[in-house]
Formats: sequence, C-alpha cells, structure tokens
Amino acid sequence: MINIGQNNIDLLRRYAEQYETEDFLVGDPSYFMHQVQGKENKEVTAFIASALSYGNRKQFMPKIQYLLDIAGGDMYGYIISGEYNRYFSASNEVSFYRLYSNAQFFSFLESCRSLLVRYGSVGEFLRARVATGYEAVEALTSFFAKEGSGGVIPKDTQSCCKRVCMYLRWMVRENSPVDLGLWADFIDKRTLIMPMDTHVLQQSLRLGLISSKTASMSAAVKLTATLAQVFPDDPLKGDFALFGYGVNNK
Repeated sequence: MINIGQNNIDLLRRYAEQYETEDFLVGDPSYFMHQVQGKENKEVTAFIASALSYGNRKQFMPKIQYLLDIAGGDMYGYIISGEYNRYFSASNEVSFYRLYSNAQFFSFLESCRSLLVRYGSVGEFLRARVATGYEAVEALTSFFAKEGSGGVIPKDTQSCCKRVCMYLRWMVRENSPVDLGLWADFIDKRTLIMPMDTHVLQQSLRLGLISSKTASMSAAVKLTATLAQVFPDDPLKGDFALFGYGVNNK
C-alpha cells in the first residue's frame, strides 16, 4: 500500500473542504438530479445524466438538458411510460451523442424501462441484491449487458466503469451539498469505488497516490484504498480533493 506524506494528506483534505460545495454543481452533470422532484425521478435522472457524461462538458450537458426538457422534468415517467418512442427508434442510426447512435440510445432506454417496470426503481433493484459499491457496479453492468443496452453501460467490471462509480457516489454519499445519499441506508459509502478516468489517473500519479499507468477497475480500487488513508470514513471525498488539485495545478 502506498503511504501518503503528511503534506499531501493536508493538501487533499483542504481541497476536499474547499470544493465540495454547492458551487461544484455549476457545469457538473450532478446538477440535473437537483433540478427534479421525487426519489425515483432523481435516481433515473442521475442515471441518464451519468450515462451521457463523457467527452466535452459543453457537448454533453446540453444533451442531458435536452432529454430533461422533452421529459418535462419527469424522467421516471418519461421512461416507464415509453414516451421516448416518440423521439428515438431502433432503426435510426443517426448519431445522438458521439459514439451513441439514436438506435443505441433507444436500446439503452428500453433497458432502463425494463428495469423500472420489473423493480419499480433503480434503488429497489439494487436494494435486494447488494451491500457494497463494487457489488452495485457488478449488478448494474450485468443487468444492462443481459438486456443488450447498446454499449451505453459497460458490459462488465473489467474497465474502471467511471460513470457507474460516479452515479453510485451521487446516490450513496449523504450529508453532501452535491451527492444525494438516497441509498446510504443499504450501501456503505466506505465501499464505494473512486470514479476513475485518465484525468483522475494523471492527478493521482502526480501526487504519488497510485503507481498504475492505466485507468482500470483494479487501479480504481487501489486508488480508493489509498484515499481511505486520508478519508477513512468516506474515501470518495477524495474525488472532490482531486478535482480541486486539478483546478489549481493546470
């Protein structure tokens, strides 16, 4: 295990406190789940937002807003009713967002609807199956792989599953101005896995928090264990710390 120097421990704790504020929501995909009402609706809105959160924020933020607009702010009702059939179809191969065609996103929404119809909500689907963050990642990737979700959700946990891990952070961490904590009663936040991408990996390497050179689930688990030395009761508070480090060390 990597031992973190006291200077870096103090630095990470300072950045975490500085950046985990309501201001963090501005320009971040977590913003959208705060704009809707109802637990199930927040869960689904956050899930859709996380699924589209890759690439340039200036491109994916308007796409998420577009979906929320056509759903009239009720993403749960929009999906479970099948209303999306008016806008997406299995035969439309035109790009919806970057690598996702209209048909792929239709398949993803069909899978979302299947989950909601069968279990009532994303939370209820997981509540009966998992107790840890990793188990939740496995359950979600497995369900959407079996449903044939068009590749929007990773098919397994071989990759770092950054967007799924980010979604779980939103749903599990409580007492936060950013994260909702809706699932804090059945998933322990100490078991969450750090949302890792190339940017997070680079910042972690610069701080000496990790030795891995590739963003993978194994690397994400190792980074989480290192951050637990700084935030033992809440390792993913380190997500805000690394964000702050990146802002201040461009």
